[in-house]
Amino acid sequence: MVRRLDTGELDEGPGYDTYRRRGTTDWLLFHTLHGRGRFGITPTRPTKAQTRTSQPRDVFADPGMVTLIRSGTLHDYGVEPELKRWHFRYAHFHPRPDWLPLLDWPEVAPGILQLRPTSQAAERIAHSLAEAVRHKRSVLPQGEQLSLNSLEAALLWCDTQNPKALRIDDRLLRAIELIDHDLKATLDVPRLARAVNLSASRFAHLFREQLGVTPQRFVERRRLDAACRLLELTTRPIASVAAEVGYPDPLYFSTRFRRQTGTSPTGYRNR
Repeated sequence: MVRRLDTGELDEGPGYDTYRRRGTTDWLLFHTLHGRGRFGITPTRPTKAQTRTSQPRDVFADPGMVTLIRSGTLHDYGVEPELKRWHFRYAHFHPRPDWLPLLDWPEVAPGILQLRPTSQAAERIAHSLAEAVRHKRSVLPQGEQLSLNSLEAALLWCDTQNPKALRIDDRLLRAIELIDHDLKATLDVPRLARAVNLSASRFAHLFREQLGVTPQRFVERRRLDAACRLLELTTRPIASVAAEVGYPDPLYFSTRFRRQTGTSPTGYRNR
């Protein structure tokens, strides 16, 4: 049992095996980087079929796959014997209440949930979990909280790959990352579409279909949300805030800002 969170990374060979006949009081997440993991289910009372076959069917975890063991699930896991190697990152955690919708994955065996993300999503998940491991090892007093935030980011990326949730096309995710990376850039539909190898018309249609808003409106919301944060947290002049979020014309920025928030940038800052 862990208090809140335990994370790590292991690269194991033949013979690595863990057996938990009582399960755990926390949830357990695995992200396979290389090799293959094996997960088995240990029933409290074997069925006749399980008695005849000696044990239930195993579940395997190939590179990129994310596996989640629900709290209280009796299980064992280890290196898949044929490949004889399993390199993975893991996290034992007690989920926050608002995380529970993020843990509603497809169940591949009783208490064992699994996702097969795209290669790009798997990279994002791997990065977030690596950050969770790094922060957990930190000597900073904020280390565990930073680690929890990174684990939440990993779960949010997993949610983009969950067939039970709204799944966003990877090309749109790349476009959103491009938008958030540099709000000062030219972020019109033709440029965003080219960046993700789609025609402008197909990109605009797909964006609105999946996100419920046009790309232009999405960009404006992102820019004005960032402007709100700068107005709250800094003393920069209004013109400087406008330029920072992609509005070279402060007057036009103020007009768009008032339309979204109902007040001027100066009024928002004073309030």
